[in-house]
Amino acid sequence: MAKPMTKTQLVAALAEEMGTDKKAAAAALEAIASVITREVSAGGAVTIPGVGKIYCRERPERMVRNPATGEQFKKDADKVVKMTIAKALKDSVNG
Repeated sequence: MAKPMTKTQLVAALAEEMGTDKKAAAAALEAIASVITREVSAGGAVTIPGVGKIYCRERPERMVRNPATGEQFKKDADKVVKMTIAKALKDSVNG
């Protein structure tokens, strides 16, 4: 498996794709991340066409087990961020 793209590499690739400088590409990336964070933390969802949908899901209170000690305890309800991958992206990876 290849190493993941770093933020610096992503900004450089965005700048090249957009035909602009790295400063503008970094600002665009930060703006996108800010919008996604704000929307998902408020309980909404964000769909990025061709990539997927990012949303927040609530998990109920449940019993969990500490694998080191085997002790069971109750874990409070919480929220988790999920992402559903778009079919177009799945098809491009598999096909």
